[in-house]
Amino acid sequence: MSHTPKEVTRRGFLAASVAVPLAGRVSADASFADQPATPPQTPRMARAMHQNTSRAAGFRGSLEGWARAGIRYVELNDALLDRFLESDTIEGARRLMSDLGLTPVSAVASLQDIWLPGPARAQSVETWRRRCGQYAALGLERIYAPSLTNREVTAEEWAATPDCVAEVGEIARKSDLTAMIEFTRTSTHLSTLTSSLQVIRAAAHPNVRPMLDFFHFWSGLSKFEDLDLLRPGELAHAHFQDVLDAPRERTDNNYRLIPGDGIAPVVPIIRKLAEKGYGGALSVELFRPEFVNGDAFEVGTEIRTKCERVMREAGVL
Repeated sequence: MSHTPKEVTRRGFLAASVAVPLAGRVSADASFADQPATPPQTPRMARAMHQNTSRAAGFRGSLEGWARAGIRYVELNDALLDRFLESDTIEGARRLMSDLGLTPVSAVASLQDIWLPGPARAQSVETWRRRCGQYAALGLERIYAPSLTNREVTAEEWAATPDCVAEVGEIARKSDLTAMIEFTRTSTHLSTLTSSLQVIRAAAHPNVRPMLDFFHFWSGLSKFEDLDLLRPGELAHAHFQDVLDAPRERTDNNYRLIPGDGIAPVVPIIRKLAEKGYGGALSVELFRPEFVNGDAFEVGTEIRTKCERVMREAGVL
């Protein structure tokens, strides 16, 4: 393994987290400062759909509806896959996507405290191992886990986080997958882009990279300027949403909107990601009942139309 030895990582990470402000630590990285400001040309990005958006349609129904709507790239939900596997197989799931002309770009493993020590982590690591095997068999290259932590996190647990991240990355490596941390706005552990970048860089595992969820980024504690902390080519995946005009204190998943329908600066964010060399998928993940319970074909058609408009304005389609 190529990540930093355990004791050096823990001592150095804890000392740094106490000594200086987070943003200063990340931006002071010499290798980041030496990188070119922009790539030579604007990357193209692919429109994609997360199965959470049409969750009520199920694993098969969401994929079939979206394929009819012209969607070609999809992101898989672990719970929907489990229900599909109650009467079918992994090979059946892979064949379904192939027959529909769909390419899976990422998949979720929703696990409590996967990124830090705690009583729930042992079971979460075993489930992560199983998910890596499943997703690799489906032809995926990326897997992510949200930072699902809502309890008080101690300084010792923060110090041990890079080792936990490296362990998760090593399991993913054995399945030829890239592991990604989704920082979530309500987490008591990793809720910002800056904190996720810090622990990923401290872990220094080649199979762990950051991802960005537009909703968690813009409605949480992150700032637009934080995107400058990304190294060129570092970002591995993005969830794509807009945000309802409402107080941040009241914001929850129901405030996620189709890109272009809200107040978030989605076009400037996309352009900044392109400047940082991101050329992957923009995966729409929504939770409002009208989307989740709607007809997957109609939902997919509306989202595709609106996303294409935004992506063209940003110059990435």
